[in-house]
Amino acid sequence: MSLLPELRYPSVSELVAFAGTLAAQEPGLCTLRQVGLSRAGRPLHLLSVGHARRAVLVVAGAHANEPTGGSTLRMLAERVLAERELRAGTSWHFLLCADPDGASLHVTPAPRSLLDYHLGFYRPTGAEQPEWAPSVLPPDRLPPETRALTGVIDELRPYLQVTLHGTDLGGSWVQLTKDVPGLAEPFAKSAAELHIPVETGASDAAGWPSSGPGVHVMPGPDSRVAYPSMPDDARHSTWYHAHRYGGLTAVVEVPMWASDLVDDPAPHPAPAAAMGRLAARLLRDSVEVERVLADALPRLDGADGPLLRAARWALGLIPGLAQDWIHTQPAGTTMAYVGSVDAFGRRLPLRAAAMLLRVLRETDDRAAPRLEQLVATWCEAFADRFRARWVPLDHQVEHQARTVLVAARQAREHVA
Repeated sequence: MSLLPELRYPSVSELVAFAGTLAAQEPGLCTLRQVGLSRAGRPLHLLSVGHARRAVLVVAGAHANEPTGGSTLRMLAERVLAERELRAGTSWHFLLCADPDGASLHVTPAPRSLLDYHLGFYRPTGAEQPEWAPSVLPPDRLPPETRALTGVIDELRPYLQVTLHGTDLGGSWVQLTKDVPGLAEPFAKSAAELHIPVETGASDAAGWPSSGPGVHVMPGPDSRVAYPSMPDDARHSTWYHAHRYGGLTAVVEVPMWASDLVDDPAPHPAPAAAMGRLAARLLRDSVEVERVLADALPRLDGADGPLLRAARWALGLIPGLAQDWIHTQPAGTTMAYVGSVDAFGRRLPLRAAAMLLRVLRETDDRAAPRLEQLVATWCEAFADRFRARWVPLDHQVEHQARTVLVAARQAREHVA
């Protein structure tokens, strides 16, 4: 966990500069334009390559703490520009960053360790996440980033939208709003070649049908959700907006640090007991952060910035989620699924603690050292439990880009 990543993740300004260079070099083929403004007035940019009506839309930066997508977007744009066959009958459109405000607050472009990553961590509340906002807010209260994204979808009517996501520690998986035949095999082959585990039991896709290891098809709008307490429901996200035009969305996840514990499809011998233990630990960890928060709040003088708001939001999810884990397990619970839940259960209070720590450090609060020690201890335990190993950035990017290109080809043949 001490190895310095050999490359850094690009900032939004670096992506815009890159896209501007492409547009200047190939003015007949590439265009770069502004398609909206963030809540704080930051521009949202769309790079387009080609002019065909049949379109692929690639979205990066929907979650501020998942930086691989910016690097992948850059690689994809270069490949599409260099390889004419990729543009045959298809135009490609790249939303450089769906949440530039969030990107300005997550400040770990080259994390040396899981602790380093969390010391600059930020992930906004569900209502402030462009893709998730429609699942928790009424239409008249959607943030401008969401309206910009859905406006681009309305304009382009893509047969495929790909949104580039990632995880701090775990494996790679794909979530689809409609099945894409022929995707699972090359996805698994790419992961194997690049030594990236496939997250066969991703907790994000609990109970969803699978078209192959790590390739999950989202449930329909009338199906039952696995975790009823969670407010952000994929069925009401922007991922389904492409369905209005006969298209679909693929969410491609790739890890920064890998763990083989999320790639074991064997049945778990005692899932109910394991889930009960994980729920109990989740509640215990949450209480530790809540105590620090309760102690510090009187000294924060009514502060309600994005970091504190996000920390409190994450803590608020935990009681209901713990009950979901106790009372709901998908049929055929596997070792991989329990491993994925274990990781999620460590991740949620750790993120809340990390964001609260940033608030306390900014005010030089006396509770900061105590919380810093807690964050460090949890990061070390997380890495040790999952035997975390850094995935070289070029492997993260290559695997995500390969998956996007296969999805575009297969979706065009079988879905569009």
